[in-house]
Amino acid sequence: MTSFNVEELTIPSTVYDDDAADFVESVVVRNAVETAGYGTPDLAYTPAEVLPGWLDTEHSPRRLFGVRVDGKIVSRGMYERGTAADARVAWAVVEVLPEYRGRGIGSAVADRIEQIARLDRRQRLLVYVVSPGSDGGPDGPGERLVPPTGFGSLPAANPEVRFLTARGFRLEQIERASRLALPLDEHELRGLVAAASIASGLDYVVHSWIDHTPEEWRDDVARMYTRMSTDAPSAGLDEPEDVWTTERLLESERRNEADPRSMLTVAAEHRPSGRLVGYSQLSVPPEPDRAVIQDDTLVLREHRGHRLGMLLKVANLAALQHKRPGHPSVITFNAEENRHMLRVNEELGFVPIGYEGAWRKDLL
Repeated sequence: MTSFNVEELTIPSTVYDDDAADFVESVVVRNAVETAGYGTPDLAYTPAEVLPGWLDTEHSPRRLFGVRVDGKIVSRGMYERGTAADARVAWAVVEVLPEYRGRGIGSAVADRIEQIARLDRRQRLLVYVVSPGSDGGPDGPGERLVPPTGFGSLPAANPEVRFLTARGFRLEQIERASRLALPLDEHELRGLVAAASIASGLDYVVHSWIDHTPEEWRDDVARMYTRMSTDAPSAGLDEPEDVWTTERLLESERRNEADPRSMLTVAAEHRPSGRLVGYSQLSVPPEPDRAVIQDDTLVLREHRGHRLGMLLKVANLAALQHKRPGHPSVITFNAEENRHMLRVNEELGFVPIGYEGAWRKDLL
């Protein structure tokens, strides 16, 4: 195996800074790897869209690494650690351009990240990796690797599967990426919204906004963001609670003002209590020929069973077509064991486009 120099790359303040070139080039690597993995450029982001997440050094500190070949960045690595006093988890990303794989570059980046995680006294390392060619089911060709959840499977012979298992990672969960073609028929969409509203009942009403959360809902949104980290299916990953406060929400929204994308949010209010109990978000790029990304959708556990998930989804799709028309599709991710949300998506017309494994390695 050839030895490679794994460099730590600078995180610029803006993509226009003199020191932004390496960061911009690392996003090119990210997009190429995502496109190769899913067979579509729908998951590509611009550097300006990626950067705001890297600037939250208080709540999600990250380090960026790269490997150059002949002066060109051909691999990107990311290390992110939890910040709670008792945090013992870290997240990693290792990406190598397809034409540079098989040279030991990915191993060099992974070695560097694992070394940092151990020095940080992290107990476990989590990674999410797309498995190209996976159909997510047990009937694909060749031997399959099934997670403990029993939902979905990956081709055991895939290079990324063999790479991770050889390094001591174990598969904990499979996530399905799905695509919904747009536009939806307006008459049918209005009917879906009406039917979901009737099914949810008079105790719930939907509110919507773009980007900045209205002042009266900030506390509730921060509470729901925290619950997203604990209520969403996470199998054996043991994802830690990610605590949001109103102050953190405001800071995040201020940072995201530099993001060219818009965030469309719908939220369900429980009328008897006057509290928000569910929300759904769409991340919308400024160019109408690019795909929209479905961000979080959550209904608090104590308010499930009222078709609020369907109501929130269709209400936001209606808002998208009214306020940001022209986009070709919506892309969403769901855990394979999250059968309720998958059924909602399938009812709306989402179809699978790929699968990724959620992997865990215990370090201590």
